[in-house]
Amino acid sequence: MKAPPLVTPFAILFLVTGIALAEPEGTAVSRINRMPVVSSNVASVGYSRHLHALEIEFVRGAVYRFLNVPADVYHDLLASESKGHFIFEHLRGKYEFVRIRPRRSGSPAEERLAAGRTE
Repeated sequence: MKAPPLVTPFAILFLVTGIALAEPEGTAVSRINRMPVVSSNVASVGYSRHLHALEIEFVRGAVYRFLNVPADVYHDLLASESKGHFIFEHLRGKYEFVRIRPRRSGSPAEERLAAGRTE
């Protein structure tokens, strides 16, 4: 009689949680549509009314999702003259966030925004 195939703990984890093992640790998958913006630091932004989540893609590739953000904050970000300044003043430290995609290679400006510094 042939032995049944072994199911690895990783396969069980994937089946139960839906976590994609190919994703780097600390990242998530995004299905929020983002639109390009005019900014030296921010490439695109998007918002999910269903999730109340604001996603920001920086020019160096990093994508962050801010959680429990009201829709008016998203609209204010789109209308702001300086996207980077708006993020620092109105999002950092005020909303929880998760990294969706790590940066390719950090620009100093993006690293300051991610760390919550403006200098």
